[in-house]
Amino acid sequence: MSGTSRSVDGAVSPGWHRVPAGDCAGVVTVVALQESHWPAAREIYAAGIATGQATFEARPPGWEAFAAGKPAHLRQVAVNAHGAVLGWVAASPLSARAVYAGVVEESVCVHPDAAGRGVGRLLLQALIAAAEAAGVWTIEAKIFPENTASLALHQTLGFEPVGVRWRLGRMSHGPQAGRWRDVLLLERRSATVGT
Repeated sequence: MSGTSRSVDGAVSPGWHRVPAGDCAGVVTVVALQESHWPAAREIYAAGIATGQATFEARPPGWEAFAAGKPAHLRQVAVNAHGAVLGWVAASPLSARAVYAGVVEESVCVHPDAAGRGVGRLLLQALIAAAEAAGVWTIEAKIFPENTASLALHQTLGFEPVGVRWRLGRMSHGPQAGRWRDVLLLERRSATVGT
């Protein structure tokens, strides 16, 4: 199995890398997210939805709907040495207009048992590298203010808060159904693309 490899401290390494002990102990690699990964990735997505801190979505989409909006080169999955999916990251174009060709919006989701072990960082690093290789100059992230772990992760990788989208959407599910939610808008500008 091969793929983008980065160590937990962010340095690029030529091969495999390790994360701390736990359910993602041992070798972890980041590879292209394929349809065969989707059942496990979809379960991780559903777990994120259940927290009420990850998305406005009420349920994960099917593979076709998910893949249709996210180019193959901007979809990655983290797997352990046994092939178990630990998390995923994907980005979609912000707009079909040519002027925004280098701007994407990303989502990252990590299995609850792998949280806090560097998997999200590895996934975002892989996405940043793939996006820059594809000519992307801005990656946007929209995060609920209560999702402090995601906010901290994004900021350590160069995402900066640029504003608050007040009452952007209303929750349609769970204990917060009907509640209007604010969303923090963060962006990461490439230092090499679009300068």
